[in-house]
Amino acid sequence: MSRPGPLNGLRVIEIQGIGPGPFAAMVLADLGAEVIRVDRTSAGGLSIGEGPQGHDVMSRSRQSVAINLKDPKGVEVLLALVRTADVLIEGFRPGVAERLGIGPDPCAAVNPGLVYGRMTGWGQTGPWATMAGHDLDYIALAGALQPMGEEGKPPPVPLNLIGDFGGGGMLLVVGVLAALVERQGSGQGQVVDAAMVDGSALLMNMFHGMRSMGSWDETRRAANLLDGGAPFYRNYVCADGGYVAVGALEPQFYAELLSLLDLDPAEWPQFDRTRWPDLARALAERFAAAPRRHWEEVFEGTDACVAPALTMAEAATHPHLADRETFIEVDGVSQAAPAPRFSRTPSGRPSAPPGRGADTEAVLARIGFDLDEIRALARAGAIATEAN
Repeated sequence: MSRPGPLNGLRVIEIQGIGPGPFAAMVLADLGAEVIRVDRTSAGGLSIGEGPQGHDVMSRSRQSVAINLKDPKGVEVLLALVRTADVLIEGFRPGVAERLGIGPDPCAAVNPGLVYGRMTGWGQTGPWATMAGHDLDYIALAGALQPMGEEGKPPPVPLNLIGDFGGGGMLLVVGVLAALVERQGSGQGQVVDAAMVDGSALLMNMFHGMRSMGSWDETRRAANLLDGGAPFYRNYVCADGGYVAVGALEPQFYAELLSLLDLDPAEWPQFDRTRWPDLARALAERFAAAPRRHWEEVFEGTDACVAPALTMAEAATHPHLADRETFIEVDGVSQAAPAPRFSRTPSGRPSAPPGRGADTEAVLARIGFDLDEIRALARAGAIATEAN
């Protein structure tokens, strides 16, 4: 199935999961790959929210084939799909795919050029490899959670952007694309072991460098340049309860920030840490004196590096993001558009998420199964179609 975008012509098999695997598959689909999701033949406990199918935004732009991977005939169907694919993505715990008969070896036997992407929390090896966990656990062990938050309080629970998506799904996409580039020369596929704990650790490398140089004190929180310790790099509350994000790191931006707040930069040396508590109080008082909208108007078009902290609904209608069409609607559901953007091969508009098994018949027919075979497999419970 052809899709616009730079990955047009690439076929990806995604084994149904939650979190980073679907995110990686969504990114590949957004970039033009044909993504065939292998769903369970009956509803499972994999959803993280209730609601109509079309609201599962990360499942957009897919085809759905429902296969019973616990049935040997279902495994044969999956391997038939693999024979036609470039990439497979799975997010099982280590050893599960092997026990099902769909691990790297049987897949490579039918398709030596397959890039086999494995998405786990702890990785395929190591003492914790088979333990359960979630984003919060992975970023905690990677050293990415402890530096966040206020001194003397537990770290905040961040959205699952670091482990699941930044250190997980996005790094899996990078690994898959790198393996595809290498395959152009070797003709051989390989296994990509993407672990959220590894990726989260990788995201922290700048801070490891700062620590080694003595410019990051890991014994303290909210006391460093980028953790809320610097009064010119933190969030402030406004008179109406809204928030603004201040990120005036460079001296010229810092000077503009203070000038627009009627503070004299000469009286507040930027990197005099002894003055930081007093400056933070002065900035907090200024921002608390007027509503967020006032500060949006004050800083609009300036280099003071101040932005309103918008809700998701507000972000979707902000003039800058509206001009760039950063957000779109698909069947009435607001969501971020594909990114990044390409000059010659732009990504197409996403399609709504499919129903479970909606494309089973069409996909299997496309790879060589005849209608009688498909119906027999459905009667045997090896596959399911939307109709059954």
